[in-house]
Amino acid sequence: MTTLPSKTAVAVRNTAPNKSGVQVRNSLLTVLTYLLAFVFFFPILWFVLASFKTEAQAFAIPPIFSFSPILDNFRVALERYAPALANSLIAALGSTLFAFLLGLPAAFALAVYPTRRSRGVLTWMLSTKFMPAVGVIVPLYLLFKNLYLLDTLPGLIIMYTTMNLPLVVWMMHSYMTEIPYAIYEAAKVDGATVGQEFFGIALPLSLPGISATALLAIIFAWNESFFALNLTTSDAAPLSVFIGSFKTGEGLFWAQMSAAAVLTVFPVIVFGWVAQRQLVRGLSFGAVK
Repeated sequence: MTTLPSKTAVAVRNTAPNKSGVQVRNSLLTVLTYLLAFVFFFPILWFVLASFKTEAQAFAIPPIFSFSPILDNFRVALERYAPALANSLIAALGSTLFAFLLGLPAAFALAVYPTRRSRGVLTWMLSTKFMPAVGVIVPLYLLFKNLYLLDTLPGLIIMYTTMNLPLVVWMMHSYMTEIPYAIYEAAKVDGATVGQEFFGIALPLSLPGISATALLAIIFAWNESFFALNLTTSDAAPLSVFIGSFKTGEGLFWAQMSAAAVLTVFPVIVFGWVAQRQLVRGLSFGAVK
């Protein structure tokens, strides 16, 4: 006498292939993720290894992976590192400060007291990021030359401020729009002025967004190279120009340039690692969450 399989046994047999298929898919996604991470990380690994090689080893074909590390390249790079580091710090921090001084009131006005033109103003500010930098470098160069701003830190700060201003306005506008308007109405009932609404309500409730936006603005200014290469030469040259200085008429000093790149990237990595919690929190949560 034959017995029919129970419903439980049939369900188990039907779900077993599905579970194995999900496991295979997850394994493939994991492998793909590691491959993509390696592809993006490989250039960094390459110039880190090259910074500990001699110039001959850095240019060797096929590449040399077994070598005795040396520190001579870092010694040469450090001889010119301090002035460029100071210029990068002043330009990045100064431009971020001015971008917030201009962008925070603008974001507050557009978020709390919008008009029919508010959306158009936001779109226009964002559109300034669409234009390729190479398309505006000639008029910018002539303008900076006539204003005696070439190769000066004030000129670099102005350039980076205009570059980061749309970022500050857009991100802070999104944070300030999430603050319930009832809070402002309650403050007005108590006789609060617009300045008190800005300093007493909008800014404290938007601190996570301010920290995240400030970190992004500093990193963008730190990594910018196109305008720095075209608008500075020596006196106000930041670290991006410092790296390019290792390509001279005598040739390309690849190992020394790699050491300079390591010294340039290292402060940003440390800064991002220390502030990663604030950055993730500021990008993940709204103003009042």
